[in-house]
Amino acid sequence: MDTWPEWIRNDIKRLVSVDVETSGPNPADYDLLSIGACTLLDPQQRFYVELQPVSGRSTEEAQRVHGLDVERLLREGQPPARVMQMFSDWLRDAVDTDDHALFLGFNSPFDWMFVSDYFHRYLGVNPFGHSALDIKSFYMGFARVPWKNTSMKNFSTVHLKHNALEDACDQAKIFEHIVLHTI
Repeated sequence: MDTWPEWIRNDIKRLVSVDVETSGPNPADYDLLSIGACTLLDPQQRFYVELQPVSGRSTEEAQRVHGLDVERLLREGQPPARVMQMFSDWLRDAVDTDDHALFLGFNSPFDWMFVSDYFHRYLGVNPFGHSALDIKSFYMGFARVPWKNTSMKNFSTVHLKHNALEDACDQAKIFEHIVLHTI
């Protein structure tokens, strides 16, 4: 943690990089299919789980992106209520602070809406509270670039694989690189 600038040291312990794969564009009509998350500091804590679909709806575009077998998830995925409790428990154990975890994502509005919806729908509360940090917006302000320059190709050689855990870990590395090398 000594390499992190002073202004972020208190928050870095709370940041959890999160990525999701879904069956479509919004949680009211489509399913959260997988959640990947990791802390930023070593030793990095990791979380990954695949969920049982509940709506039975999926778009061809979403299927092309994530490549998850929905039929397999119906048989082998975890029930959403159990997953959200597991994720909540993991967050409590992984984030070593009295404050709640801070959600970190690349284009976090998309991932956030699914995670928040599922937490509220199945647990009645979101352990992240209302705290989410979007890496794209952060980069826009930090590097003072226009929005069109915030796509990953403009500041990273990482190509997301659309595996929720791998992408969450890659996002954590990207955020670290922005903070430590863009100053």
